[in-house]
Amino acid sequence: MPLGDSITGNPGCWRALLWKKLQDNNIKNTDFVGTQKAQGCGFDYDGENEGHGGMLAADIASQNLLDGWLKETKPDIVMMHLGTNDAWSNRRPEDTIQAFDKLVDQMRSSRDTMKILVAQIIPLNPDGCPECGRRVETLNNAVVEWAPTKSNDKSPITVVDCHKDFDVKAMTRDGVHPNDKGDERLANAWYEPLVKAIKG
Repeated sequence: MPLGDSITGNPGCWRALLWKKLQDNNIKNTDFVGTQKAQGCGFDYDGENEGHGGMLAADIASQNLLDGWLKETKPDIVMMHLGTNDAWSNRRPEDTIQAFDKLVDQMRSSRDTMKILVAQIIPLNPDGCPECGRRVETLNNAVVEWAPTKSNDKSPITVVDCHKDFDVKAMTRDGVHPNDKGDERLANAWYEPLVKAIKG
């Protein structure tokens, strides 16, 4: 289950590239799941996801939205790229981490062996928010500190560094959403951690 906001779902073509890379490497025992359908990315792919444009991690947690999505789709692995809108809205990093805590609890209630991949999210530099980049870096640092405290052997949490080597000027359309280069960078960042989770 790819879980996130518009970076994941609208259109989220990094998911299409990631799926294709799995197929090209003969990793075909996969089923991307979610209540949201694929958007056009130039070729057919398994595009179901939980990328909800504009959503804050805090809102998904407080409104218990994930619980219903999990019941409907029953994933074994969750790939979570969340927190962009929280940072943009100047939510405190500790509040976003608290939301992540609740979301992970819901994932494990759905499946106690859930494998959870959590992104250090891509840089953020929209018009009118010069401090957004710093907020994302602060959140990403908090994720690195939090993940080991929440991880366990039965349901491991793996931090995936989507921020490193992501040039926000060259790899986004608008300082927020990935362009073709950004999609390629994201697909590459997710690939090895996802393969390890699938095979583990």
